[in-house]
Amino acid sequence: MAHGHMIPTVDMARLFSRNGVKSTIIMTPLNAPLFSKTIERESQLGIEIGIRQIKFPSVEVGLPEGCENVTSITSPEMSPNFYKAIDLLQQPLEQLLEKERPDCLVADFFIPWATEVAGKLGIPRLVFHGTSFFALSVYDSLFHQKPYKNIKSDSEDFIVPNLPDVIKLTRGQLPDHIREETENNVTKLIEKSLKSELTSYGVIVNSFHELEPAYSEHYRKVMGRKAWQIGPVSLCNRDNEDKAQRGNKASVDEQECLSWLDSKKPNTVLYVCFGSVSRFSTAQLFEIAMGLEASAQQFVWVVRKEKRNEDEEEDWMPKGFEKRMAGKGLIIRGWAPQLLILDHEAVGGFMTHCGWNSLLEGMTAGVPMVTWPLFAEQFYNEKLVTDVLRIGVGVGAQEWSRWTDDNKVSVKKEDVTKAVTQLVAGEEAEKMRSRAKVFQDMARRAVEEGGSSYSDLNAFIEELRLFWPLLCFVLFALALCL
Repeated sequence: MAHGHMIPTVDMARLFSRNGVKSTIIMTPLNAPLFSKTIERESQLGIEIGIRQIKFPSVEVGLPEGCENVTSITSPEMSPNFYKAIDLLQQPLEQLLEKERPDCLVADFFIPWATEVAGKLGIPRLVFHGTSFFALSVYDSLFHQKPYKNIKSDSEDFIVPNLPDVIKLTRGQLPDHIREETENNVTKLIEKSLKSELTSYGVIVNSFHELEPAYSEHYRKVMGRKAWQIGPVSLCNRDNEDKAQRGNKASVDEQECLSWLDSKKPNTVLYVCFGSVSRFSTAQLFEIAMGLEASAQQFVWVVRKEKRNEDEEEDWMPKGFEKRMAGKGLIIRGWAPQLLILDHEAVGGFMTHCGWNSLLEGMTAGVPMVTWPLFAEQFYNEKLVTDVLRIGVGVGAQEWSRWTDDNKVSVKKEDVTKAVTQLVAGEEAEKMRSRAKVFQDMARRAVEEGGSSYSDLNAFIEELRLFWPLLCFVLFALALCL
C-alpha cells in the first residue's frame, strides 16, 4: 500500500478491463478514494472495474488509526507493525476470494502468502514487482553471488557478476538488509517473497521489451522466470483529465501549472521530484535550493513540506529564495500532477529519485534525467539510466538510506549545479536528449496495436482463457513497498 505500487496496479486493472476482462481491485478504506474518480471515468466509457474493500488492521498491530499507506509511516519502528498488518489481511482476502471466485489473482511481490491463497482455490497467482527486469536481475545476482562480501569499504567499487553489461556498485549503495547481512523483518519478508514467486504462475512487469531487451531475456532464460511485460502502463492515461486524476489530488491548480509552463520555451524547464515517500533533511533541501539557483535553470520543484501560512519563512529555504525565483521557479508543496508536467513541451529534464514509475514516466515523455537515488532498488535503476541507456547524469549520491536526520547533507549544492548544467548544456546533453526521444517513440509504439507490450498483454490474456474455459475476472491485490 504505497502510491508507487497502487498507481500502476490501477492502470494494469484498466488495461485488463479494456481488453475484455472483468477486473476487481482490492483496496483498504482510506486508499480506495484515491482512485475513485479514475475508475468512475472508466465506468462512463463502459469499462467495468470493481472495487472491494478489506479493513486494514492498523490499531490491532499498534499503529495509529488510519495508518493504511506507507506515506503514513513516520519512523523505522512503525515498519515491522505495518508488515504484521499486511499478514493479517490473509484471512479476509481468502474469505473474499471464496465469495468472488476469480479466475486469477494479481498480487504484489511483497505479499508472499498470496500464492498460497490462490493455490487453495486452484487459480493462478501472478506477481507484480513494480520495477524493471534490470533491477530484478541485479538483485538476483547480489542475492545469490554476494560479490560485496570481500569488499573492504563502503566506497569501493565491485562488479555485479553474470549480467549482460558491466555494472559497478559500491557496498554503500546497497540496502541495509544486504549490506549488514543481518536477519530482520525485511530479510525474512524478501526470502518468503522470493520463494513465493518461484511457485507462482508467473510475473507481470511494467516495462517494454525495447527498453531492456538483454535483461528481459536474462530474466526469462537465465533466471528461468515466466514473465510478461505490458508497460509502460502510464500510457493508458491519454488525456489531461486522466493524467491530472492519476494518484493523489494535486496540491496545485493543474491549469495554473500548465499556464506557467505554457509561458516557457520548449525544453527549458527542469522538473524536480523525488517521489511520494522520500524524505530529505532540512539541510539537504537548503542545498538543493542553492544548487538550483546557481544553475540558473528554470524549474518546477515538488517539495514534501506544507507551508502553514503565506507569511511563513520556511527553515529549509534560503532567505528570499522564493521571491528571487519568481517567474523562474515554481514550487509545488505536496502532490504534483506529474504526468501532465513531464508531458509538457517546456520540460526538458527531470531530477528524480529513480523510482521505477518516475523513470518510466520520464522516458515516455522523452526527457533526460538527473539521477538521485535514495533507497529501495533506486541505485540499480540509476545504473540502467546512466550506464546502459545513457539518458541521464548522476548527482553523486553514494549512500542508501531510508531515514535521515534533519541536519544530514549527502549531496552538496555544487553537485546539484554541476549535474543540472551537464544535463542542459553541451554536446553530451544533446546526445542524451536525442536518445531519450528514441525511447519515447519506442515506448509509445510498444503499447499500440501490434507493439511488444500490446502483444504480450494479449498473449497473457489468451493463455488465461486457455487455462479456463471462460475467463471471468481478475483480482488485483494492492500491497506495500519497502
